[in-house]
Amino acid sequence: MSRPRPALVALALLVPLTPARAAETTQELKGQVPMDSLDHFFVAFDVPAGTREIEIAHDDLSDDNILDWGLVDPQGVFRGWGGGNGENAVVGEAAASRSYVPGPIAAGTWSVVVGKAKLAAPPGEYLITVTLRDTPTLPAQPERAPYQPAALGGGPRWYAGDFHVHSRESGDASPTLEAIAEFARGRGLDFVVVTDHNTTSHLDFFADAQARHPDLLFVPGCEFTTYAGHMNAIGATAWVDHKLGQPGVTITAAADAYDLQGAVLSANHPALALGDLCIGCAWQLELDPARLGAVEIATGGLDKAGMFFTDDAMRFWDDLCDRGHRPAPIGGSDDHKAGLDLGGFDSPIGDPTTLVYADALSVDAILAGLRAGRTVVKLQGPADPMLELSSGTHVPGDSFDSGPATFTVRVTGAPAGASVRLVRDRKPQEPVAVTADPFTHDFLLEPPAAGHSRVRAEVLVDGKPRTVTNHLWIGPAPSDSPTTGDPTTDPSASSGTSSADTGSASDSAGASPPASGCACRSGAPFSPVLAASLLALRRRRHRR
Repeated sequence: MSRPRPALVALALLVPLTPARAAETTQELKGQVPMDSLDHFFVAFDVPAGTREIEIAHDDLSDDNILDWGLVDPQGVFRGWGGGNGENAVVGEAAASRSYVPGPIAAGTWSVVVGKAKLAAPPGEYLITVTLRDTPTLPAQPERAPYQPAALGGGPRWYAGDFHVHSRESGDASPTLEAIAEFARGRGLDFVVVTDHNTTSHLDFFADAQARHPDLLFVPGCEFTTYAGHMNAIGATAWVDHKLGQPGVTITAAADAYDLQGAVLSANHPALALGDLCIGCAWQLELDPARLGAVEIATGGLDKAGMFFTDDAMRFWDDLCDRGHRPAPIGGSDDHKAGLDLGGFDSPIGDPTTLVYADALSVDAILAGLRAGRTVVKLQGPADPMLELSSGTHVPGDSFDSGPATFTVRVTGAPAGASVRLVRDRKPQEPVAVTADPFTHDFLLEPPAAGHSRVRAEVLVDGKPRTVTNHLWIGPAPSDSPTTGDPTTDPSASSGTSSADTGSASDSAGASPPASGCACRSGAPFSPVLAASLLALRRRRHRR
């Protein structure tokens, strides 16, 4: 963990301690933003023994510049990250304001962490007021408790969820876990992954919220938010330093730290290139793609109708697959409001929805299903058609060698006029009309001459993908093995069989996920016009 550098601390103009009340002292720290290549700097202040609460007010003194804010203790240990949150940060022994964590207030040199989010009018200035108290003002927070993974039971089936949801512990979000749970369950979701920005403070409240919502699984996560890309660490339970460029802080080191926690890494909204409207949202992180276990191929809000960025995100995913990587496709709403008071560019929890085939509704089982690649993405929400793909006993995420092979699709809940197709090595195949509900169809494919070919299925509505499966990878049959799936000897391997479903697609050997639907209980280039509309809506960015 890096310590504040003396040269940077010296930039602050320190106003000596001034007594405000017997139990309170204040310090003012004012200075210029260092004009170096680093994205973050530190402003130090001293905390005497006996201090029981610290309150920090901060201001970037500009309508053009944007600074982010956090806090570390004398050992450089994380005590919170509010990002662009403008409200004061309060840290005490038994309580803390949102995005921050309580704990002992050690005597010594603490530091406000400042991120250079946007310097449109350099060099930029800051004003930080630190208030130290020997009597806390925040009430205790007995609902905080150490995180423990939850397991809600259930058996093997498809579980519907949202992999990208923010609670009020993100500085730019407002909902409580209570509001998130109520909205998500109202849409028939089984789980949500809470991915607050560069903090783990939300995990302190999971046990309390989970006890009151036993039918919705809270999955831990963190949105590792940098100025060069956003990465979800799905399943992360410990803070990882995001201040890239500081001594020892690299994207590879971050991936290593998340691996030790068993987290699955996802590239978030990789094609969301909005400049200052969404700082760092487009993927530019120099991370080995092999470290990514997932790609967010659909993100809510700005792309909730799939008009602008989903196609580019799908191309990003295909590009990784072309290079031999196999990240699972997922979707996330990036909801910051629990579905309430949405603007024209917001998206509610569940838009899009990701289906994960898992052995149970538990954190461990959902992560295992994701790692295995058992995912289907409904690009617009839970009401989209369900789509399942299999080849014999093989399901998406699997790799197998074969002669000519039958790929079976099963579609449920499709509207009139929908069709289904395979996409092989990013090349769309001829679609087939969906004529029943449920509907099954068999496609016969030849294996590649060498290597592995990848195949996914897509349901098309109004000619555009609405539901997308992960890939199956097929390779040629070994030369010393008998040919399998030969249509001359295997009557099930027909080249174009369609029918109303009889259940046969999920009965083979019991290995394919059963055709149980979504398990929901409720049954291009960036447009200048869009940019102008967004600019009119807000000065500061929508997502931090």
